[in-house]
Amino acid sequence: MDTIEVKELTKFFDKDVKAVDGISFSVQEGEILGFLGPNGAGKTTTLNMLSTLLRPNGGTATINGHDILTEPDAVRRSIGYVFQDPTLDIELTGRENLDFHGRLYGLDRNTRQQRIKEVLELVQLTDRADNFVKTYSGGMKRRLEIARGLLHYPKVLFLDEPTLGLDPQTRRSIWEHILRLNQEKKVTVILTTHYTEEADYLCKRILIIDFGKVVVLDTPNKLKERLQGDVVSLTFKDTAAIEKFRPLLEKKEWIHKINVVASGNNYAAMSRMMQTSPQMVNSMVDNEKTIQEETSPPKDTEQAVFEKNIQFSGEQCSKCLNLLLDNGGHRIPEIVKLAEEAKVILESVELRKPTLDDVFLSVTGRNIREEEGSFIDMVRRHRIMRQARGKPTRN
Repeated sequence: MDTIEVKELTKFFDKDVKAVDGISFSVQEGEILGFLGPNGAGKTTTLNMLSTLLRPNGGTATINGHDILTEPDAVRRSIGYVFQDPTLDIELTGRENLDFHGRLYGLDRNTRQQRIKEVLELVQLTDRADNFVKTYSGGMKRRLEIARGLLHYPKVLFLDEPTLGLDPQTRRSIWEHILRLNQEKKVTVILTTHYTEEADYLCKRILIIDFGKVVVLDTPNKLKERLQGDVVSLTFKDTAAIEKFRPLLEKKEWIHKINVVASGNNYAAMSRMMQTSPQMVNSMVDNEKTIQEETSPPKDTEQAVFEKNIQFSGEQCSKCLNLLLDNGGHRIPEIVKLAEEAKVILESVELRKPTLDDVFLSVTGRNIREEEGSFIDMVRRHRIMRQARGKPTRN
């Protein structure tokens, strides 16, 4: 039985750019479905339409048998929502936050007290229930928000980036709580995330969304099985070496696919540029009119802006090639020999089995690395930090 049915759902904030572009999918009762995609892909916009916070421009959906357009109140009674940004009142205790939420849903006093007791036990916060939320750690706050979302017996729980910004240990703890509530309470969950390992661990099926469109929907194992063979990652110090070496690799019949991805030095370089020339960074963002919140920017816009301006930091971005091939262990010596003959310097060679990162790269043509963040996200964080310190963001 399907708890959620989505048909041709569409939302646009600009006539030329669709944030969500006619997506269709269904979610079975008791399933955890993962929405995997980068910033601006349409994940949060989809959740906001399904929860009736946004009205779609086209298509529709049903939640627990209720239409989001014609029965919004019934939909709201059927769902819980843990937002991406914190929404707790830190000047209240954990118990007071839950009690206030229960009153909003019209729960009588006895029901509220019983449910508060149950959800606090579920997320293991009973001993901190009467402490002010401002004394909670980041992980405790997320657990309290999950408890709040479950207070009114929802059939469906929306988790929008539930572990964003948490350390790995706390993130793993949140995963266990999500699995427990799903298994014990049979709650259907839609979870949006940047983290491929999170989607792989928690979700029965994964929907990869990019530029507002459903790219693929399947189980984690079946998605990884699509990339038959091994992945060999080649890292180069000199970016020009890629252009020289790639044509040689493309001639090899035993290499099924070649992808170019950033190796991860962007964040450090970007941070240095922010520190040395904040005015330049602000100007770069202000002049980049095409990048807007909750819309789908043209492909490579952010990366192009970054690569165009990163030279100011005094450091070029290292890159790597990911090769999909058979018998990777036997092919590595041949690849190294080919690099020596071409006088190309390899910094490292790595052999592994395909991951969801590789799947994402294969079906979208770009890498998903939330930890490093997009160019615009880093600039936004930079501005927030400067404002918090009382410094102007530009002259």
